[in-house]
Amino acid sequence: MRTYLVTGGAGFIGSNYIHYMFRKYGDSIRIINVDALTYAGNLENLKDVESRDNYTFIRADIRDREAIEKIFAEYDIDRVVHFAAESHVDRSIRNPEIFVETNVLGTLVMLNAAKKAWELPDGTYPADKRFLYVSTDEVYGSLEEGDTYFYETTPFSPHSPYSASKASGDMLTKAYWDTYRFPINITSCSNNYGPYQFPEKLIPLIINNALQGKKLPVYGDGKNVRDWLYVDDHAKAIDMVQEKGRLGERYNIGGHNEKQNIEIIHIILETLQEMLSEDDPRKALVSKDLITYVEDRKGHDRRYAIAPDKIKEEIGWYPETMFKEGIRLTIQWFFEHEEWMKNVTSGDYQKYYEEMYQVK
Repeated sequence: MRTYLVTGGAGFIGSNYIHYMFRKYGDSIRIINVDALTYAGNLENLKDVESRDNYTFIRADIRDREAIEKIFAEYDIDRVVHFAAESHVDRSIRNPEIFVETNVLGTLVMLNAAKKAWELPDGTYPADKRFLYVSTDEVYGSLEEGDTYFYETTPFSPHSPYSASKASGDMLTKAYWDTYRFPINITSCSNNYGPYQFPEKLIPLIINNALQGKKLPVYGDGKNVRDWLYVDDHAKAIDMVQEKGRLGERYNIGGHNEKQNIEIIHIILETLQEMLSEDDPRKALVSKDLITYVEDRKGHDRRYAIAPDKIKEEIGWYPETMFKEGIRLTIQWFFEHEEWMKNVTSGDYQKYYEEMYQVK
């Protein structure tokens, strides 16, 4: 039985990946989920898998070398999928230190623990061992006018403490291949959306606020462009890279769903109006009048767009979920999980939200 160590598995993308892997492989794999359960980690995301005999949750911080090495000593880990990271740009601007500690030093701890556990006496590694670092398109910076897409060869140019810390972890991972021939892959994805996404991110934030008749905060002029990737498509891509990717290679995972932020908001509002029944009192609350422009984020990149040509040509992956379909699936999930949303939007999150999105 192949054993996967998933870091950050209680978070948005990590929990969706775990669900995907159990749907695909069932009882033929084991998953060890390591998460520190910071504000964005939520074990409710994994309630329906926690009773499985082939699933284990361990609360641990990836910066804790002793704890991570103990996990490698107790389990014969075959694959590492390293999601764990501080991931919100706004938070990185307010508190960059924690992003460097987690995203850089934490990644170094993970690399060293896996290297120590897997390295053979002759300095090589077993053929079935792989370490995958989940990176982001934000390491490339912002596309300038006339540029087409980010490619795997695009130079790094991060503009926020978050993207700089992810770029550092990314380059460390690549350095372990170059220096030690440690078996790694790196994936750089565009903006994910879908079930279990913490509502500080654009799409769940807009859905949640619109249904309550609250203001919909929009940075700057709202014309910043992002490429959107449905989270299940991302999970499938990660699995395919671990199965078929060339060692030492980076693969861009893009959704071919480029849209301005303000366009995303209008689509969500229109879709909510379509999906809400006439007798649902929330229907009357959903309105374009809720759109409220707020001061732009510092260092806000204008456009991201990622080309998934390499992963399609080498591995055969392509995004299957277009935005019109994916946003309906996402909204339906939030309709069916109102209690989940209430739980994660209480307490400290509300204080943070009020501080971050001050109206002009």
